[in-house]
Amino acid sequence: MENNKSETYEKGLALLNQLHGGQAGEQLVNNLKDICPDFVDMTIEWAMQGIMARPGLDLLTREYLLIASCTTLGHTVPQLKAHIDAALKLGASKQQIVEVILQMTFYAGGAAVSNALSHAKEVFQQHN
Repeated sequence: MENNKSETYEKGLALLNQLHGGQAGEQLVNNLKDICPDFVDMTIEWAMQGIMARPGLDLLTREYLLIASCTTLGHTVPQLKAHIDAALKLGASKQQIVEVILQMTFYAGGAAVSNALSHAKEVFQQHN
């Protein structure tokens, strides 16, 4: 990473490391820095510092919302797993995460919920 990044970038990177450090955060940066470093910067500055760090909702509530969104979309498996992992790091229980996913049954459908629960199980097993 360059040393002359903005304060917004640095704060966003710190939040990315807090939530996804050691796994998803480094994977995002490493997978995309060669093909589109601007997307990495945008994610760190806009998504992390610009949205996730906003006042009004705590980080765990934001992670629950992202788990619900990824469940509903159905095709965001790496992101779903990353947000489940982050929620666990922030103190969510496995049961709370299951309830967030289950809540999406009538909006996302049974197949999407079943798949999300299977992916959650994988993340839970990694945390044991």
